Amino acid sequence: MELPAEKWAAYARRKWASLDPCLQQKLSVAGPLGDTFLLCLPLFQPADEEFLHSLAARNGVGKDPRAALFYKEEGNKRFQNKEYTAALILYSKAVSHNSPEMSLCYANRSAALFHLGHFEDCLEDIDRAQAQSYPNRLQPKILLRKTECLLLLGRLQEAAEVISKAESKIAMDQSLTSTTRQSLLRKISQLKVNAHEMESSPVSVPEAPSKTRKDLEFWEENGKISSAFSSVSLNFNSCRGRHLVATRDILPGENLVKEEAFVSVLSPGKSLLLQDSAETTWDTRVTNADLHCHRCLKQLLGSVPCEGCSYAKYCSKKCAQLAWEHYHSTECPLGALLLTLGVFSHVALRTVLVAGFVEVSSLMKQFHEDDKELHKAEARGRSRDETRDSTAGMEGLSEKAEPLIPGCEDDGQYRGSYQAVFNLLTHAEKHSPEHKFLCSLSIVAICKKLREADLTILSQGSCESQSKLKAHVKMSTELSLELKILGEAMLRHMLQLHCNAQAVTAIRESESGDSIVADSEQVRLATALFPVTSLLNHSCDPNTSVTFSGTAVTVRASQPIPRGQEIVHCYGPHRCRMGAAERRQRLLCQYFFECRCQACLDELGSDVTGIAATGDIFCCSSCHASMQGEDVLRCSSGACTLLVGRDYLLRQLWDLRLQVRTALGLLKDNQPNQAVELLMRCRVDAENFLSAEHMLVGEIEDHLAQSYATLGKWQEAARHLRRSIQIVEARHGPSSVETGHELFKLAQILFNGFAVSEALCTIQRAETVLCVHCGPQNAQVQELQEMRACLLELPRSLLHRVE
Repeated sequence: MELPAEKWAAYARRKWASLDPCLQQKLSVAGPLGDTFLLCLPLFQPADEEFLHSLAARNGVGKDPRAALFYKEEGNKRFQNKEYTAALILYSKAVSHNSPEMSLCYANRSAALFHLGHFEDCLEDIDRAQAQSYPNRLQPKILLRKTECLLLLGRLQEAAEVISKAESKIAMDQSLTSTTRQSLLRKISQLKVNAHEMESSPVSVPEAPSKTRKDLEFWEENGKISSAFSSVSLNFNSCRGRHLVATRDILPGENLVKEEAFVSVLSPGKSLLLQDSAETTWDTRVTNADLHCHRCLKQLLGSVPCEGCSYAKYCSKKCAQLAWEHYHSTECPLGALLLTLGVFSHVALRTVLVAGFVEVSSLMKQFHEDDKELHKAEARGRSRDETRDSTAGMEGLSEKAEPLIPGCEDDGQYRGSYQAVFNLLTHAEKHSPEHKFLCSLSIVAICKKLREADLTILSQGSCESQSKLKAHVKMSTELSLELKILGEAMLRHMLQLHCNAQAVTAIRESESGDSIVADSEQVRLATALFPVTSLLNHSCDPNTSVTFSGTAVTVRASQPIPRGQEIVHCYGPHRCRMGAAERRQRLLCQYFFECRCQACLDELGSDVTGIAATGDIFCCSSCHASMQGEDVLRCSSGACTLLVGRDYLLRQLWDLRLQVRTALGLLKDNQPNQAVELLMRCRVDAENFLSAEHMLVGEIEDHLAQSYATLGKWQEAARHLRRSIQIVEARHGPSSVETGHELFKLAQILFNGFAVSEALCTIQRAETVLCVHCGPQNAQVQELQEMRACLLELPRSLLHRVE
């Protein structure tokens, strides 16, 4: 949820409609954002605050011992059913709440981690359980689990020490029944035997793979742009604004930018309700907030909860501490409010927290001083952002010096700093007055909440100035000058995000039933600001591919880029997914520009309606020719006179999608035969009214491949997946990342089906495509390399076996 909750947005719209027309006019024409913020400040009344508080109260982020007990018991149910991943998530929810049984929650989570094979994380949870006064009567059990972990990790000396400690605990505990004591002693005896066998025949524990020459990427530092490679230069003109250009011929797969986000905020994402969960006060829904570290976005195993709230979770104590020091100490008491106001509001706040008040106030001061010069240009009809782009950085330069490109620092370098973030365009005059009012009201709400908190955001400078400032803020019933400065800066950043926010994405795999071929989807993990990556302009046919690793982005060339050509990427509307008219409309609505990239110009200048459109058309049920028209579609074949209403065909498409979704449910419920039966019927239905290249046809083929793979019918699985790949290639191209992911699935099927020769060819092709888009360190690329190595070790007589 990037923008505020719909109920708050609707409330703000009603409030806007009720304003006096003169005040609406003032807010509509307000120039500087500071004026907009100050005009909205007195409009946020106690009734508004009360309504917003009632909405925020639904986002429970506080600690509740009852919730801890509920999640622990739900986790126990999953654990008993051997659903260890589900149990792990529920135990993590439990430890996020303060509870007298916290040690039991950690201990139970350690058991889930043990069964999932995460032994180091299991040991950490065992230590946490013992630090939380784990009951003496249960100590032998957890010590034996610790011993097993240490043995499996090859740490024999430590294991021996823990066994000795466990024996001592058992001997001293008089409360143990005879049966329990004997069971524990038998377990200890077995562990001793295991340890002795390992000492006699030591097994080498695999070390972390060392980087090969191929893995080490040559980095030639760019002298002018931080995080960019030397093959890239920063240019500026009035037409393209700031943009990146190739300084030499660039090959596909070459790295162009590797940048750490200036700031990122985890997106809660859609809720996934675990199966068989009863609706209660505390449900078992799972979101990104339960699966990823709130600071570095790393996937969570044994999460470390925030000590102040139940929402923020981290992958380690270090991440938790750094987050607290840099921003979370201020955000923590605002958690429920920030979830209600949306990710953009949260990113705006975190941006000023990370930058620090001194840096924010300094740039705001400079900004207002420059405004005097901008008024003259504004009178000539130029927008403030356009004028600022052409004049920023000129003050103080000698007559012979070239003006600085906006966002560059005094030495001419463009760094991924707050100054670069600050100079991202707001397009303030292009946002609707209602949208600016919603953003302003949301930022005012944050500032008034900050006034009540211990403002570490302002705690910079001498100790004396800190204490005076905090005392002034707490005593004042109005916003202080400092909070007004921060409010204007946050409003600026919230408007910037409309055009400059980058969705941090990841491929999340979820196995369907017992299928060896994993299903995957791209999910949005976070919203981030990348100052250098934001320099890339849009093209509907980009020459780059963008991938993420945690909070870092890598931009690679996806095709040859000649020297002097602009480096561009896609903001979302791609020529392979929709026609030019729809792309241009979407870009105009969100990014305020009319796209004139070569793909749009070529498409609009021809009779072609776009690859996406031809791949999504309906076909005649009689002769299978394409159907054409608007509300009523006519068969394009001259010999056929069939007429069909578009609404009727859209209802058929909707029903077919529901059937496909039902089939996926059957597959996830370990009913692959029933899934195949339903998908085959869907396949026949699709042939009656969809074009052969329709993406839903490809999805059906892909799901059939999954179902047959689950049944171990590798030839059938490969046949359907080849058809899916043909459709993906027609839509996205043979070198696209989408085709690469499908080829990876086919390689898995051929590998498991022992079709050695074709598997090797498919592995090579998939690796080539994925390396260009995702790099050699990508998990899928590494798995492909492992499959190849395994196949090449087979006897030569098997290399041409097909199945």
